[in-house]
Amino acid sequence: MDLQVEPTERAWEMVSLLRKNSRFPGDLEMEVYSGVVGREAAIMFLRWLTDHRHRPLTAAEVLDTWEEVAGKAAAQRDDQQAATINDLTARLQLTPDIAGLQEQNLVAYIAVLPRDLRFAFIKSLLKIPTVALAISQDKYDAVIFDAIRSISADAVGH
Repeated sequence: MDLQVEPTERAWEMVSLLRKNSRFPGDLEMEVYSGVVGREAAIMFLRWLTDHRHRPLTAAEVLDTWEEVAGKAAAQRDDQQAATINDLTARLQLTPDIAGLQEQNLVAYIAVLPRDLRFAFIKSLLKIPTVALAISQDKYDAVIFDAIRSISADAVGH
């Protein structure tokens, strides 16, 4: 049966409630959302969800919502990590003052990075004086000190 369903504000609200309270298998999810907002809108929405799910984390997400994105951060592929690192580096170069929680979130993100990416990222952060001072505090030694020691050993060795 082909229903004439329009993607109204109330329909999108219903989709939001369904997503929050239910989990559907892929094909059924498409059918349910199609019945609420229409087939074309459902297709576009599910594509957007897929793209959104696989996009790299942003600097704002890492710095401001770490608890929510920590699992995703640890699971990102290296190319996604590189995009997140680039975004963080650019953000911190423009606005190097980070609040206490943002500082902790940045160090927590550094901790989940693979070793080679961690070293490269810390090298770039050490070029931003305010950030370098923030991440070089004693309380972050477990994450940062090992990386800095390795960077120093690499610099002396070359």
